[in-house]
Parts: sequence; structure tokens; C-alpha cells
Amino acid sequence: MADTSSFLRFLPSASRWILQGGADALAAASRSWPGGLPEQACRARSQGEHHVLWLGPDEFLLLGPQEDDAAALRLGLADVAHSLVDVGHRQVGLEISGPRCEALLAGGCALDLDVTQFPVGMCTRTAFAKADVVLWRRSESAFHLEVWRSFADYTAQLLQEIARG
Repeated sequence: MADTSSFLRFLPSASRWILQGGADALAAASRSWPGGLPEQACRARSQGEHHVLWLGPDEFLLLGPQEDDAAALRLGLADVAHSLVDVGHRQVGLEISGPRCEALLAGGCALDLDVTQFPVGMCTRTAFAKADVVLWRRSESAFHLEVWRSFADYTAQLLQEIARG
């Protein structure tokens, strides 16, 4: 039986928000969030422990340190129409890494995860078996999965089963 603990880990707690809004809100958010917002769809941008994943035409997932309460972001958005929803209670992060990470994820995900098709920095919503996830390629040999808390154990156990396979 293969050792599966080396490729999969639950990530530390983080603050998480979904931001939606028009051009004015996104411009204000880009000025207010460390590192700003990505300029290309399905891409992530990071500065230190602050990350933004572009999930849709006007929707972004913002990840920050656990203690971050997004006060600067809320202040920057105060005068523009927007939606900023705390989803930190809803989901958790998993890291899948190592030389087999693409093959392991392919066991439950229909996307072509070859680095030429899903390059470093790319992110998207997708399904991993029966779980809705956000998939983000952090490096050539590491992915970050955001998964609803109620599906986290299922997702981790399925990855371990695929690795044993």
C-alpha cells in the first residue's frame, strides 16, 4: 500500500470571501486588496498570504490570513454597489502536491490538468467526483483545492483511494 500522507494536506484556516460587483466595485477592490485582482479570467493573483481567484465574469474568491477581517476592503467598497460574503465557515483548503498530483486529481476530475493546458496560476470551478471544488494550480507539482467543509473528508478519502489504486 502506498503512503498517501505525503501528497495531501489540509491547509491552515484562512479567511474567505466571495466578491461580486460591476466594474466600479472591482476597481475599488483591486485598490483595496493586497496585490489587487487578477487581470485575466480563470487566473489567481497573490501577494504574501493574500490571494484572489477570478471565478466568473464578476465573481472572485478572496483568501487571506485567518485573522484578516477585510476591513480595508470593506472600506474601499463602501461607496459602490457590491456583494462581499464571508464563506470562511463553508469551505476548507486542501493541497495536493508531488510528481503524481495531476494523475491523482484526474481520478476524479475530467479537466485536462497537464501544465500546458492548465498552467501555473490557473483556477476554475469544477467537480471532483461528486464534490464541487475550486481548483487552483499553485506550481507545476502542486494544486490548491477549495472544497465545501461537508465534502472535505470525502474528497480527501477519495484522493487517498485513488493513490492506493
